[in-house]
Amino acid sequence: QVQLVESGGGLVQAGGFLRLSCAASGRTFSTYALGWFRQAPGKEREFVAAVSWSGTSIDYADSVKGRFTISRDNARNTVYLQMNSLKPEDTAVYYCAAQRRYSNLRRGDVEVWGQGTLVTVSS
Repeated sequence: QVQLVESGGGLVQAGGFLRLSCAASGRTFSTYALGWFRQAPGKEREFVAAVSWSGTSIDYADSVKGRFTISRDNARNTVYLQMNSLKPEDTAVYYCAAQRRYSNLRRGDVEVWGQGTLVTVSS
C-alpha cells in the first residue's frame, strides 16, 4: 500500500496560483489512480480531480474545471495539482487520495488518504 504526503499549500491572493504536490512511497504507486479532494471549514470533503494510473483518464469537479490541472509523474511517484485563477471559495484543506479503481475515486471511495495541506485564498 502507498503512503501519501502533500506539500505546496499556503496563502495566496485571489487570482493567483499554487501547485500542490503529493509524494508517494511504495513500489505499487503506478498501479493506483490518484486524486485530490478538499474540505472547507464547516463543509464536507468534496472531490476536486482524479487521474488514472496511466494518466490517460482525467476528471474534474465542475467548480475547478478550466482552472485546475491534475498530472502525475510515475517515475517520481508524485501527483500534482496546478491551481490557477484561485478564488476565495477555493480555501480548504486539500487531500491527496489513492484508489486502485479509478472509477471509484470521484464518489469518495478512497483506499489511502494523505494528511492534507491548507490552501488559503484571500480576497
